[in-house]
Amino acid sequence: MGLLNRHRATAPAPATDTTSAPAPARLTGIWTLDPAHSSIAFVARHAMITKVRGTFEAFDGRLYLDGEHPGRSTADVTVEVASLDTRQEQRDRHLRSADFFHVEAHPVLSFRSTSVQQLSAGTYHLSGDLSIKGVTRPVVLDLTHTGTATDPFGNERAGFEGSTTVDRTEWGLTWNRVLETGGVLVGEKVKLEFDVSAIRAA
Repeated sequence: MGLLNRHRATAPAPATDTTSAPAPARLTGIWTLDPAHSSIAFVARHAMITKVRGTFEAFDGRLYLDGEHPGRSTADVTVEVASLDTRQEQRDRHLRSADFFHVEAHPVLSFRSTSVQQLSAGTYHLSGDLSIKGVTRPVVLDLTHTGTATDPFGNERAGFEGSTTVDRTEWGLTWNRVLETGGVLVGEKVKLEFDVSAIRAA
């Protein structure tokens, strides 16, 4: 995709350290997300009674992890909105349209961290700015470090999973229809879920 290649592989300026218990020092370094083994997903209510689940299939991301001072770590993720997939093409076309994401005018969404707070060993609050359709608002992710491993090809990997719930209307995603039985067709609350594998940069 080339998005990640436009980032310079240098550690960002340290932020204020707000942690009390350092993570393993060996995590320190720059890591890139592996889209082939990662998932960025969303869940929303449909007709007030069921859940529609979708994923974004194309994204780039870079993490700078400070194992001794996790509060100095940062994350920068860019998603190609047109890659969304809810397993129903008509719905996907509607989500890409001006009623929702307006992909032609706003082809990417992004998340850039602003601070990290360690809650316990391996669990964090990751705060940052989420930008969608030209609107940027703060969000806080519940994040868990799921472990590290070296794959058969010699890549050192670190795993993370997390989630947050947002109100889509705060980013201008306001389209809806009122149901005859009461309520609305599309829920305003959307849960974002992340399950990522990151590879240590050379």
